[in-house]
Amino acid sequence: MEVTNPKYEHQGIHVIASIFTVDKGDLKVLLVKRKNEPFKNSWALTGGALYNDEDLEAGLSREIYEKTGLKNMEVKFSKVFGKKDRSPVMRMIAITYIGMIDASKVEIAKDTLKTSNAEWFKIDEVPSLAYDHNEIITEAIKTLKDEILKTDLLKVFFPKGFTLPELQKIYESILDKKLDRRNFRKKILNMDMITATEEEKTFEGKKKAKIYKFK
Repeated sequence: MEVTNPKYEHQGIHVIASIFTVDKGDLKVLLVKRKNEPFKNSWALTGGALYNDEDLEAGLSREIYEKTGLKNMEVKFSKVFGKKDRSPVMRMIAITYIGMIDASKVEIAKDTLKTSNAEWFKIDEVPSLAYDHNEIITEAIKTLKDEILKTDLLKVFFPKGFTLPELQKIYESILDKKLDRRNFRKKILNMDMITATEEEKTFEGKKKAKIYKFK
């Protein structure tokens, strides 16, 4: 690497999060409205430019806090976007992540130094976004669907435990398809991600069901 080569100059890194929630059976993504150019007044995903003294996830945590007020969000890597013209300012590589939160238990900042609004949008109602953020959301949903089939990403919704019918309903919302109850139960238990408790509760019916927790 020749550090004096001008072809290395004027490049940067974006760190971007697709933050999802499930609201009344609908999968939604958090969008913020930009105050500044480029793409002033456009909706966008949460994120921004990485400082050169930050690690990737440290920079993402800072951006999430500055633009939404959210702290300590657990995120998972999604994909890298590297088209040379994805930003009109300079070459910007985008390192993207996904995260899940329970929207009913957090308060999102509506007005910050760089944003004028923040709203949850249903996946099928997302408007045209800044940069290539529509493409990023599409890939983020693919990552989300893959992650919920092999990780405990949904544990944020169930701090006090859950019944299998509750868990199945969220899986169906995110995967956008109906699941067979017996097959779902068998698959989840075989994944060895959850453990049964001694407690029971009712969910959308009169019959009590066992409460589970993520390991």
